[in-house]
Amino acid sequence: MTEKKRFSFEFFPPKTDVGREKLKNVRAELNKLGPDFFSVTYGAGGSTRDNTKDIVLAMTAEGISTAPHLSFGSDEEDSILALIKEYKNAGINRIVALRGDMPSGMGAQRLVFANELVEFIRRETGDHFHLEVAAYPEIHPDADNYSQDIEFLKRKFEAGADSAITQYFYNADAYLYFVDQCQKAGIDKPIYPGIMPITNFQNLARFSKNCGADIPRWICKKLESFNEDKESIHNFGIEVVTKLCENLLAAGAPGFHFYTMNQIEPNKTIWENLSLSDR
Repeated sequence: MTEKKRFSFEFFPPKTDVGREKLKNVRAELNKLGPDFFSVTYGAGGSTRDNTKDIVLAMTAEGISTAPHLSFGSDEEDSILALIKEYKNAGINRIVALRGDMPSGMGAQRLVFANELVEFIRRETGDHFHLEVAAYPEIHPDADNYSQDIEFLKRKFEAGADSAITQYFYNADAYLYFVDQCQKAGIDKPIYPGIMPITNFQNLARFSKNCGADIPRWICKKLESFNEDKESIHNFGIEVVTKLCENLLAAGAPGFHFYTMNQIEPNKTIWENLSLSDR
């Protein structure tokens, strides 16, 4: 019997009333597709903590399975524990546990690594939460080398994580090789590919440079050739990402986590191209 695939969508907390109203429509439309859950990101140092919490609690109240992202950032254990308990009492059973980053101007405070957060949640709440962690097929920018980054991921699983979601990528071989190396290192938990649809090449290139995600040269050159032709960029982006996902599914990927950028399209079209509601 083929194991059922898992699919999810990710949002970020809007900063304006207009953005919050838009997100209500986006999540309603994407929820019709039948994803397993949604996740909501958490800013550096918990800077979007309240917005994240408000969205997560609202979606949960609507009966939509939603996972908050969480990191210690600049917060003390007591405040994070209170937030975790609030999530638990609201019926939330999944958390994306991250190292996070300090907001600018916070000085030389110590970063709390994701494995420490996982240990903390497990110690305080037992097995209540399914804990997701981050993985980096093309290696985290702060890692010294490939093996070290895999060792960091292994520590997260040893601390009690259940599964991992990757940084986005556009080279299927990078993910497949990474999973193979993780398995050789003794990691036997699922690692879900993070999928980033292509909509704005300039923004994507800038973000990719900062987070260490590689955009293959041929994709860059093709996107550059379209200049400001948004329709061509949109259509090419759908084609590239759909093919990437097809290759990943054929190679045995356990599912996908879509970085939606709070947009219905092209996420919905890629989903329908792949007939994910039937998998």
